Amino acid sequence: MSEACSLYELNERIKDALSVSFSQPLWVKAEISEIRENANGHCYLELIEKDAKSDRITVRNKATIWSFTYRMLKPYFETATGEELHAGVKILIACTVEYHELYGLSLNISDIDPTYTLGEVALRRQQIINQLQEEGIVDMNKELEMAVTPQRIAVISSATAAGYGDFLDQLQGNSFGFQFYPHLFPAIMQGDRSEQSLIEALDKVYQHTDKFDAVVIIRGGGATADLSCFDRYSLAAHCAQFPLPVLTGIGHQRDNTILDIVAHACLKTPTAVAEFLINRMQKAQGLLEEQKENMVQIIDEISEMHANSLKERTRKLPQLLLGRTTERKMQLERYQLQLKQKAKTNITNRNQKLSGYCQPLSVLTNRMIREQRHLLEQKELQLKYINPLTILNKGYTMTYANGKRVTSVADVQSGDRITTAFKDGNIESVAE
Repeated sequence: MSEACSLYELNERIKDALSVSFSQPLWVKAEISEIRENANGHCYLELIEKDAKSDRITVRNKATIWSFTYRMLKPYFETATGEELHAGVKILIACTVEYHELYGLSLNISDIDPTYTLGEVALRRQQIINQLQEEGIVDMNKELEMAVTPQRIAVISSATAAGYGDFLDQLQGNSFGFQFYPHLFPAIMQGDRSEQSLIEALDKVYQHTDKFDAVVIIRGGGATADLSCFDRYSLAAHCAQFPLPVLTGIGHQRDNTILDIVAHACLKTPTAVAEFLINRMQKAQGLLEEQKENMVQIIDEISEMHANSLKERTRKLPQLLLGRTTERKMQLERYQLQLKQKAKTNITNRNQKLSGYCQPLSVLTNRMIREQRHLLEQKELQLKYINPLTILNKGYTMTYANGKRVTSVADVQSGDRITTAFKDGNIESVAE
């Protein structure tokens, strides 16, 4: 059995072996899994490598970029690639292998080749574009019809962004006096949280799509690396399928981002977006003026046509009236003749009918007169029998008490004045 060594001695031997084997920096390809900037300026990363088929992590190592190196590498990488160092980025790094007794194996990064990342970024970007095309949504927003007068604008931006202020100044200070109604939906426009923040702002606009004519996504100028969120699939897919036209004014001069590609219209700056909306309103005003002129011209042509027609009819009116007057006169003469003939015929017919009615009517009238005369004689005889004078002439009398005829002793009270009527006078008395 060989002599045992201490754990410290083992680690020293590992360190010596690694130092001999990796005496010079090596170029290594890896993907950033985690990245953290320390308060002292150092950058700590976790690098991984994945299986190409299963996407399973096969290797994992720690790496460090010391502050004096990180201060140079960070802006160099971002300027060259337009991409921040963040999780998911594939990089080609120059590093030395270090081994520490307490912290184990670590890679000390001294350089980064941005051309490798550029290739990876371009590849990933093209893959996202291909996916959008395969899903048939890359041109969906472009196919939406923009409102003729886009005045109600949903603005997605940072409230403090200079680009947002420039957009409002350009829009509301337009020389034509057009009225616009922008409403801000605040969002984070750069950094790791920007993509999710932009999507959340779009979701809020989606709840009120009936209140807006278009969506504007704008930001001010900034580092190219700040634009990486606009090259993400999720944000592009949301904008491509949004039910309102999406206008972008991200404020960059490089090639369009994927968001620009799927947007209804891509403008370079926020003020350019404002000018686009103003020009749209100006075109609408021009069309309105053109339609107004066309309408005036049509009205003039119609008026002239009717005036000419009226003149022609006026010229022909006397002859037309003369012909119609003669025709009407002849019609009236025909109607008069027909009316006389019909009247004569009707009178003859009525006379014949009256002659037929006269004899029966005379017989009936005489019979009715005889019957009525007989009835009158009977009534006269009846009245004669019931006439009070006839009764008095027979020796009967009629008695009245207080002006009322008495028919019973009970109708008379003691002291009542009584009048007794005879055929030839009255006698007054007082009841006892």
